[in-house]
Amino acid sequence: MSPLYRRVSLRILPILFSCYLVNYIDRVNVSFAKHDLGAALKLSDAAYGLGAGLFFIGYFAFQVPSNLMLHRIGARRAIALIILLWGFISAAGALVHTEQQFYGQRLLLGASEAGFFPGVILYITSWYPAAIRARVFALFLTAIPVAGLIGGPLSGFILQNPPSAALQNWQWLFVLEGIPCLLLALWVFRNLPDRPADAPWLNEEERRRLTDDLQAEVNTPISGDTAPDSALKAFRHPLVWKLCLLYFCTMMGLYALSFWIPAIIKGLGWAGDLRVGLISAIPWSGAVVFMLWFGGRSDRHHERRRHASAAALLAAVGFTLCGLTSDGTLGVISISLAAAGVMGLMAVQWSMPGALLRGTAAAAGIALVNSCGNLGGFVSPYLIGALNDLTHATAGGLFLTGGFLLFAAVTLFYSPALEPNPN
Repeated sequence: MSPLYRRVSLRILPILFSCYLVNYIDRVNVSFAKHDLGAALKLSDAAYGLGAGLFFIGYFAFQVPSNLMLHRIGARRAIALIILLWGFISAAGALVHTEQQFYGQRLLLGASEAGFFPGVILYITSWYPAAIRARVFALFLTAIPVAGLIGGPLSGFILQNPPSAALQNWQWLFVLEGIPCLLLALWVFRNLPDRPADAPWLNEEERRRLTDDLQAEVNTPISGDTAPDSALKAFRHPLVWKLCLLYFCTMMGLYALSFWIPAIIKGLGWAGDLRVGLISAIPWSGAVVFMLWFGGRSDRHHERRRHASAAALLAAVGFTLCGLTSDGTLGVISISLAAAGVMGLMAVQWSMPGALLRGTAAAAGIALVNSCGNLGGFVSPYLIGALNDLTHATAGGLFLTGGFLLFAAVTLFYSPALEPNPN
């Protein structure tokens, strides 16, 4: 990465990373509240899984309009507003007292967050050329494993040490982890430029170089089928729908980890909220290292599809091995392989849509891939919860998730059209 792009990264990536870190903690902290929340609301595993997954129905419904709004009004205002909304609704999780209220709160939280992630993916494509995006996406996406690394121990500590008896421990969890959104929204509004032309820390020559690099990429023909140039054409393009299917499989893996990893760890024989929170950080810490290395390797080799296939296969193996063992240490190692594979897959996978699509088609296509893919976030926790209730074990859900990722690995390997501008 050149000194100019390193400078850009130092200015914008800390903001985006911090926002996604808090976003992800607020999205999945319900997994740590599950035991006490479930007892207070009398939730079965299937009901918890349905509520956790309903987040993604609201998320799905507002993805494309949110991303088109960001494309129209600019990243700074749109992202700041989104952060304020999700922070308020996340903290409001402390107010739910019935199963139906839990479902409603999760739906609203998903709707409020809908524009953030695809908006950031689109935003990154307006700053960096395709040749270095896998590394940039990897840096941004490390917020997910770092959220697990920080969020697990933090959530466990809050649950074991609530500030007062005014609220139950799970209520304090939602309130305390929602508050940072106020500061983040202010940081974004004051410091995140909408595009290179608005960055006060770039001189005219640097702005021109960034613009020229991106314009040269726009003028480069995309090999293979004709690239869609409008939102409507993106919705009709078969490669976009294949990306949707593949991302669905990825999200099956990610949210099997995000919403069930505390339960998986407890099922392996570990006990205690703080201990489970600390152990849950192990898979995510390994995933940070792997995805940064893997994203850089993909950029150096100018290759996406086979890298993504290998990562999906690693994740499939990890989930399957975890389902086959009852040993605590082997189980943590297996789930660490799964986490590394899923995160490596995400880092490389998000380099594809921005290289295959242009302009408004990119805004709509990225939102469509993210929204359809994230339906896996609805299916995964619900199916795993239902299988847990049916079998009284987590192995069935782990095998199911491994199967989806194996399908993704095979599909990626045999889909050369997904490789943008292959050399």
